Amino acid sequence: MKKIILLSVTTFFIISCNNNNTENKTPNQDTVAAANTTHQEVNDTTNAEETIELDNGQKWKINAEMKPHILAIQNITEAYIKDNSKDYKFLAKQLKEKDDALINSCTMKGKSHDELHKWLHPHLERVEALEKAENNQKASEIISQIKNSFTVFHQYFE
Repeated sequence: MKKIILLSVTTFFIISCNNNNTENKTPNQDTVAAANTTHQEVNDTTNAEETIELDNGQKWKINAEMKPHILAIQNITEAYIKDNSKDYKFLAKQLKEKDDALINSCTMKGKSHDELHKWLHPHLERVEALEKAENNQKASEIISQIKNSFTVFHQYFE
């Protein structure tokens, strides 16, 4: 069931992104292997490693329509941690709403779009896992992973 939901969300995201405006594609990219880009699955499936590439050694540009949603996701997560909140189900609901808004605002195509997916796909899985977390300890581990994923995001995207 998890895989069906995840497949549906991923398919929706891909379709949404491919139905919007195009962006410039740079033909040459530098591959950067970073330990930070290992995305650990938060469910019982096999761990996968995705290496995010830079754009000729530069960060990828995120479309202006998407930036507010990404920053909101980060800010909501950081505020939850700072306030030492315990209602992780409500946090998951907030993050899911912002993720939906992010997906609906997607206008990216090409290599930058593909690279963003390498960060976004594990993020969506983490939010789904947070929604289904059975206790505060497991939720805290997932929230920490969500927070730490923004270090990777800011390393590769602006």
